[in-house]
Amino acid sequence: MLRGVDDSAFQNFSKLMDHEKVEIRIDFLQCLETDMSLHIMSFLDDPMDVVRASAVSHFWRHFVIANGFAKQLCLKSFRQLSNIAGVVNVSEESIDSVAMEMNNAKEWKSLGRDHQAYASLHQALTKSNVSPKDCISNAVSASSTDNYPDESVVNTLNPRDRFIRRASYWSSKGQSDPAAPETLIYKLRDGIWVITEIDIQPFEAFFQVGKPIYSAKFVRFSIGYPKNPNEIERDAPQKSADDKFLWSYTSPRFPMMQENRLQPFQLPEPVLCIGGYLQIELSGRVQTQEMDGLFYICICYVRALGRPLFPAFDTEHVEPYRKFILKYHPENLSSVLQASPSTEVPRLRRLEEEMLWERIGLLENLLRGIQQGPNNPFVWDEDEDEINEGLIL
Repeated sequence: MLRGVDDSAFQNFSKLMDHEKVEIRIDFLQCLETDMSLHIMSFLDDPMDVVRASAVSHFWRHFVIANGFAKQLCLKSFRQLSNIAGVVNVSEESIDSVAMEMNNAKEWKSLGRDHQAYASLHQALTKSNVSPKDCISNAVSASSTDNYPDESVVNTLNPRDRFIRRASYWSSKGQSDPAAPETLIYKLRDGIWVITEIDIQPFEAFFQVGKPIYSAKFVRFSIGYPKNPNEIERDAPQKSADDKFLWSYTSPRFPMMQENRLQPFQLPEPVLCIGGYLQIELSGRVQTQEMDGLFYICICYVRALGRPLFPAFDTEHVEPYRKFILKYHPENLSSVLQASPSTEVPRLRRLEEEMLWERIGLLENLLRGIQQGPNNPFVWDEDEDEINEGLIL
């Protein structure tokens, strides 16, 4: 105890100091050097934490938005977003009040728009519950095709193994080497997609003795972009285009079963794709054809399942190629984040696709009947769906 100091006075002084300590608030962002503050804030790995940080105070909001933490978090998690050339908030928004403290209100508005868009984009990419949909737009090419166009890779977009009462599938050329690989390339739909799974159904040759299944042993997937989009020949899908692409993602190899069913291949982690192309690499042949003794790979159906970020986010390509403008619709964000009752491709859509193929088949049937003439009408052979040993791959 200090000499000359009354006990009660000292206790009152201690209580006062404790009270003052409770009231003291230190903002480390204002006390530390900027580089140190940036380093500390870089450990935020959740977009909601970035949003919360921007709501701490006036100063924190300015610090978070001015240094683009939301954008940095997006680019760190999804490097494909580095191709964003600019952000457009489709909804009108007023200039933040903090902007009045800056000399350039227009620049602050742009920073604020980017902060909101990137924070919402990261949330949509990681927490979307929208049902996956098939994101394949069209077939581009196959490394080889046995009988073009009857056995074209285009047939693999038909979910049924028969089209107009004919077998519908892609077939490779026959090989004496069972290790000879094949590749199929598909154009993916425009917009931002998070691809989670790719499904493949090997083809069962129901028209051959024993109904052999011409599957591969292994399958691997790559996602990327063409070196020059003008060189992609969409009118020649029987030609190989493997050397015209740069693949930014390649999956591990998955074993494929020699079974006549749609086989799902779940990717180790969701893959962000903005348009782009999908390559399916098929390796190892397991089935020979009785008529020539050669190994073939035949695929009936392919689909790539992904969660679309539309209508909350859309893209618009600009020059140079692969650069794009990110369009953000904040009023639609909830529709991307909402819980979905199913994680499968909607059954209604599959039924609609099947009905479309049936209508196309009926139309072609009608046209063929007209071409045969009234004196010799075209009649379908009711046994055409049965085994036809004269039909080869």
